[in-house]
Amino acid sequence: MNTMDAKRVLETALICAPQPLHVREMEVLFDGALTADTLKRLLQQLQDDWAGRGVELIHVATGWRFQSRPEMREFLDRLHPEKPPKYTRATLETLAIIAYRQPVTRGDMEDIRGVTINSLLLKQLEDRGWVEVIGHRETVGRPALFATTRQFLDDLGVESLDQLPTMNSSEGEQAMLEQIEFGLSEPSPMGESLVVQTEIEPAVDAEVDPIETDIEIEIETLAAPVGPSPI
Repeated sequence: MNTMDAKRVLETALICAPQPLHVREMEVLFDGALTADTLKRLLQQLQDDWAGRGVELIHVATGWRFQSRPEMREFLDRLHPEKPPKYTRATLETLAIIAYRQPVTRGDMEDIRGVTINSLLLKQLEDRGWVEVIGHRETVGRPALFATTRQFLDDLGVESLDQLPTMNSSEGEQAMLEQIEFGLSEPSPMGESLVVQTEIEPAVDAEVDPIETDIEIEIETLAAPVGPSPI
């Protein structure tokens, strides 16, 4: 198979895939005839081929995917106008603490934020697939240790946590919150918005952070993954 045909196969598979494709999966397309290094070179060529278009090929934590460029969101939203999802400041700050300090316990997060964290907030982050329990600290009560997931990185559109802004100043902290704020509103592969209700309902007799219930941040989608067209 020549280079042009191989690129066409890769391009088609990536456009039709509902999730990012790993290089190992792409090797199956060619029955092992192409090495990982060859596939990576072809993927880089595809990136160049799509430069300047409304859709781009990017590498995220779990593989490669096509997605619309941020500047196209204004126009795509006109097809499916929906109210942007809302995330509380407490949700973003808690998620940021886990991302930058992981693995951390709920107690660690509360020490950093200086307030009690509603357990429903952590449950919602787990249900969304952004954080998970990876173990327990060997101390009294064996509290759960939380860390971010590869899905979190995919939804941010990055390969690793190293690509997040450095949080070594107030400016860095603000940049970090903004990147998370604007990155975590990914539509589904079919272009439907994933609206996550993250406003926290206070539990009875529970201490609730007032920030969780009073501050909401509207998030606009920057990049929509491209999925297969309905037949």
